[in-house]
Amino acid sequence: MARFSFNQATTQGWPLPDLVDALVRSGVPGIGLWREPVADYGLEKTARLVRDAGIAVTSLCRGGFFADAGWYDENRRAIDEAAALGTSVLVLVSGGLGGRDLAGARVHVADAIGRLVPHAREVGVTLAIEPLHPMFCSDRCVISTLDQALAIAERHEVGEVGVVVDTYHLWWDDRAPALVRRAGPRVSAFQLADWITPLPAGVLTGRGMPGTGCIDLPAWVSYADSSGYTGPIEIEVFNTEVWARPGADVLAEAVAGFRAATAASTP
Repeated sequence: MARFSFNQATTQGWPLPDLVDALVRSGVPGIGLWREPVADYGLEKTARLVRDAGIAVTSLCRGGFFADAGWYDENRRAIDEAAALGTSVLVLVSGGLGGRDLAGARVHVADAIGRLVPHAREVGVTLAIEPLHPMFCSDRCVISTLDQALAIAERHEVGEVGVVVDTYHLWWDDRAPALVRRAGPRVSAFQLADWITPLPAGVLTGRGMPGTGCIDLPAWVSYADSSGYTGPIEIEVFNTEVWARPGADVLAEAVAGFRAATAASTP
């Protein structure tokens, strides 16, 4: 359990104080937070809540969406929020195409991240690029593979720009296991979710709880371990059926899925 982290998005609508209390009672040491519910509860109140509970904030999601107007100022705010919450990891989802020039969109993402590095470095926050499954390329994330994410991250120092390894987005790519190992200290966050079919309309909420789908999660834990990554392992699931369940039940299933994936992994 020392590496387990529960991502806030897995239980939509669970009030943050209740969630944090449940984490403490369950012996969960970490939480992944999202900017929108943090803003609703209050940034300073959230920071105080998790700090007083002894819960580590393992990541803040999300910055990015670099095709949007005002992306620079918005991402500067996201970096400052991560620092205020005491996490060194700001997850970046690059944003969609914004036209038809895919190559140009990817160049813009790389340039945008480069512009943000000095401020992130100053406040001790790593910009963690998350590649999303290619089905999200048009509207959510033009960075679709770990290779593309690493190509950007490797332009910068370790600790300035890293990558997020999310099993839901990367499991299909036979190049990804070797790339995880290559990433080494650039693996800034590691998230578990399963792939279930059929996908729902809109596909965004098609993730499964660990162990309910087709991904070999113990193998992915092994890939991350072999890269030298020893940090938190977050359970992050977007699924309307999961969200409709009591938060305590979802948390218990997440703990069981984490234990199964980590117990069965082989270095």
